[in-house]
Amino acid sequence: MPSRTAFLSAVTALVAAFGLCGCSSDAPPAAEPPAAATATTSVVPPVSSPLPPPQALTDVLARLSDPAVPGADKIGLVELATADDASALDKFGKALADNGALPLTFEAVDLKWSDSEAGNVVATINVTTANKPPGKFSFPMEFKPVRDGWQLTRKTANLLLEFGEGATATSPPP
Repeated sequence: MPSRTAFLSAVTALVAAFGLCGCSSDAPPAAEPPAAATATTSVVPPVSSPLPPPQALTDVLARLSDPAVPGADKIGLVELATADDASALDKFGKALADNGALPLTFEAVDLKWSDSEAGNVVATINVTTANKPPGKFSFPMEFKPVRDGWQLTRKTANLLLEFGEGATATSPPP
């Protein structure tokens, strides 16, 4: 039953995080940073830079969710992942398989450059599970360029995966 718990935790995190992005708050908006700070922290890639093909991003997610790919081989798919994360990466794929969700189908849409991290790409990922009836949901995810490919940012991975005691869920990427 532990794999069902891991799967439910992953799905709960996805649903909770996805739900958070649509919630509003009565809190006053954050103060605007000084103009000088805005100029130095604002990141806008050159218009001439092409966005990656959607499949480059969905391939990362397909490998992360594939239980046939060992967790140690998935470390390079997540920003700042270490050998200590291999177990969590293994559990994620196994939980998906044990609960009949695989294969997952991914579609990346609405790709855009990140407003906060130079070179990162944010995309809405539409996910369809193999369950009967199929589960469908969409979630904003952020990807970081690495060597000749892409990896899921740690911020996004923390929302999707249980990385142990040090993991903290944060808001989905903008």
